[in-house]
Amino acid sequence: MKRLLCCLTLCCGIFAAAMPASGQAMMAAKPKAPASPPAAAVSVIGNKSFWIAYSSPGVKGRAGKIFTADGLIKTAGGSQYPIWRTGANSATTLIVDGKVKIGDITVPSGAYTLFADISDQNNWTLIISKKTGQWGLSYDPADDLGKTKFTMSAPSSMVENLKWEITDKGNGMGAITLSWENHTATVDVDTH
Repeated sequence: MKRLLCCLTLCCGIFAAAMPASGQAMMAAKPKAPASPPAAAVSVIGNKSFWIAYSSPGVKGRAGKIFTADGLIKTAGGSQYPIWRTGANSATTLIVDGKVKIGDITVPSGAYTLFADISDQNNWTLIISKKTGQWGLSYDPADDLGKTKFTMSAPSSMVENLKWEITDKGNGMGAITLSWENHTATVDVDTH
């Protein structure tokens, strides 16, 4: 019994002595942040709720090389250029809780996936797909609810991380905006 207690005491002592070193190593090894962290835009326009869930990639020193004919979007592995997933990773999701009009598209209450046709880097088209839950690169035109033109502009300064915004303009009107790098694309929303 004495021998067992001595062994246990010795083992516990070794374990306790090693613990601070391994704890320090664990503290030094911080978890790596995702390259394109999850993000969301949420708002109410009129009496309708809007929610966009997406992953937000960064420019990361590639300014001027994202949307060009030989840029990141076209050369990304598995890309369906000129159709872009409007984010990274899983498909960008739009959820509305009532019938609305987004640009020229009548959108019933429900969940949708957002894509963009960026074949002309200065004139984009928003694509609203009825299919949801897919990886962002899985686009099939047979699933389109509709397409509508974005109004394009340049941001006041380069937008490092992709950002979706939903803006209430009052009286049941609003806008959905996508900004990244040196592009801003906006589409009007009508909740009447």
